[in-house]
Amino acid sequence: MTDPAPLAPARKAARGSDAGTRDSTWRLCRDLSPLLRLLILTQLAFNIGFYAVLPFLAAHLGSAIGMAGWLVGFVLGLRTFSQQGLFLVGGWLVDRFGVRPVVLAGCVLRIAGFVWLGYARAPGAVIGAVLVIGFAAALFSPAVESEVARQAVVWEEGGHGPRTRVLALFSVAGQVGAFAGPLLGALLLAVDFRTACLAGAAVFVLVLAGHLWLMPQHIPGRVRVRRRGGARALLRNRRFLALCCAYGTYLLAYNQLYLALPDEVQRAAGSQAPLSWLFALSSVLVVFTQLPVTRWAGDRLDLRRSMTAGLLLIASGFAVVAAARPAGWTGTAGLLPAAGFVILLTVGQMLVVPAARAWVPDLAEEGRLGLYMGALSSVSGLIVLAGSAATGSLLDLGLPAAVPWLVLAAVPALAVPLLPRRAKEAGAAG
Repeated sequence: MTDPAPLAPARKAARGSDAGTRDSTWRLCRDLSPLLRLLILTQLAFNIGFYAVLPFLAAHLGSAIGMAGWLVGFVLGLRTFSQQGLFLVGGWLVDRFGVRPVVLAGCVLRIAGFVWLGYARAPGAVIGAVLVIGFAAALFSPAVESEVARQAVVWEEGGHGPRTRVLALFSVAGQVGAFAGPLLGALLLAVDFRTACLAGAAVFVLVLAGHLWLMPQHIPGRVRVRRRGGARALLRNRRFLALCCAYGTYLLAYNQLYLALPDEVQRAAGSQAPLSWLFALSSVLVVFTQLPVTRWAGDRLDLRRSMTAGLLLIASGFAVVAAARPAGWTGTAGLLPAAGFVILLTVGQMLVVPAARAWVPDLAEEGRLGLYMGALSSVSGLIVLAGSAATGSLLDLGLPAAVPWLVLAAVPALAVPLLPRRAKEAGAAG
């Protein structure tokens, strides 16, 4: 595989010859292959179906079923583990059997899981349904993400522009789905939770039908790997593991939207009501500015520099809150640092995520892209699991107000030296 840095001149040449094509999202979508359009629409549908149900699961388990708080947390943790923790398995299956069968199997399991969850009343049945729902995502997400990344490289090599633009559009589609899904779920909850679950299942029925009809049996250029040894080679791939660690610090920072930010909003406003507006601000920024930000970065930065800029922006977001905490502002003024944190975190995310996903094909072993895309999520998820526990303890220690935010600012900043070096630098060091 080639390093992304040598591709920069080719990307610049493509940009110069195809400037008109990049002027609008519509033209970008028009230039995509039918397979890429299918996969991006799949991501949109996945998130609509998922977020129509899962944001309301905790309330359903606690109020309708009467589960204890610890059991609700356990069930939600199981869902995360069965999804993120098993991405490696899903990625290996993609490399072994191909994209189409793994996506179809994931859709069937997600349909079964949502229907089961809608009718489940006993704790054992709920746990079983949640595990099926999580494992379904561990199947289809690595399949879709790895093929989008591979097709983005093909798109770039065809002279259409940097691969990060395709991956940015993929992120936008997911964010639109994450924004629309809860709105759909809230409307359906006016009937009951079961109706929301069945509607989520119906979305995946449509996805299943679409892939049965449109997904090719064999994707040109995709080779199924029969030999073993992929995991051992992955664990020896220090450059890829370094990328996973750096990406994991971004995910840990993003997780503070649900851990550190609510505490800050509660302190400043006296309630967590403004939190929903801050989440909406993040979603709107991604939907409307992801593609312009990616275009700007593609014109000026290679993948390493894009991730570096993103991680430093995320660190500066934490630093903004740390600088303002000693003043003890409350009310509207007190929420301004939190809003600054959300904006900087989101802009950093828009630089980091497409670049990280675009980098994986350059670091992956030939024919193992599914495994490596799955590992990016699984390894990063383990970092978030350990880091979130440490962050929770940090926030509870009673330290001076600015200290936890300064520590959190240091984490993504210290991850910058971990990023893989360019091919020439790595060869000299080796």
